[in-house]
Amino acid sequence: MTQFPSEQLLTFAAVLSEGTLDAAARQLHITPSAVSQRLKALEQSAGRVLLQRSNPAQATEAGEVVLRLARQVAQLEADAGTELGLGSDGPRLAIPIVVNADSLSMWFLQALARLPKELNVTFDLHRDDEQHSASFLRSGKVMAAVTATPDPVQGCRVEPLGVMRYRAVAEPAFARRWFADGVDQAKLNSAPTVDFDRKDTYQWAFVRTWPGKPPATPERKGPRHYVPASHDFGDAIRLGLGWGLIPEVQCGPDIADGRLIELAPDRPFDVPLYWQRWKTASTVLDVVSDTVREAAAEFLRKP
Repeated sequence: MTQFPSEQLLTFAAVLSEGTLDAAARQLHITPSAVSQRLKALEQSAGRVLLQRSNPAQATEAGEVVLRLARQVAQLEADAGTELGLGSDGPRLAIPIVVNADSLSMWFLQALARLPKELNVTFDLHRDDEQHSASFLRSGKVMAAVTATPDPVQGCRVEPLGVMRYRAVAEPAFARRWFADGVDQAKLNSAPTVDFDRKDTYQWAFVRTWPGKPPATPERKGPRHYVPASHDFGDAIRLGLGWGLIPEVQCGPDIADGRLIELAPDRPFDVPLYWQRWKTASTVLDVVSDTVREAAAEFLRKP
């Protein structure tokens, strides 16, 4: 049975986390030549090419399998250090997690800040749309994810966190210009829209679920602005660039004081969120999961 030395596995994971051999060498306090030698030995043991020497470095399909193993080895070492009470003298686990932008800006960082300091972990946060974040789990890039995918990825377990409610809003002058005669599907489809990025389908999904005749075209008609930051996304709508969906907790005060007009008060857009994490037993991941669950309960609606 092939055995992989832990130093080779951890070096492989460091290269993928840092993006280059030189950056991994600095993080591990070894020379780039030592990093290269460890990778070569690991690939020889696996009998496969594990790493695409691109910039940043990427795991091959076989490399994704080895990456999951490397993360699990690091997790087990950190768990042992925690249970032995080694504190800062034990191995520090870097936990990679993928989180959607709205959760990251609203509540997820607060969850991480509540973790006990003796847990001795750091976090490598990836930001991606909640509809696509499960792919990070499949590839082994992360140990856990806030996702909109209720079906567990292989090797993971899933639990509901709650529902993030969005409201369709626009700046008052924009609303008067584009929706003077009321809001309907056709007007929403033609008016300028603010999207987070090209993966953001929420505005279009909101248009398509509007009651009545579906849009004549299978695609959006109106112009779109792309603003890939949660705070700036909201500001773009407040400044009248277009209409869009903003989390209720963020736009509620603006609606109350008239800075934003709610376009469809009786039609909230709800997105159920889930926590997916590796199934492997882990004291550290258990504590992180409990804290994330508690924080989500304060900020999200019950499913």
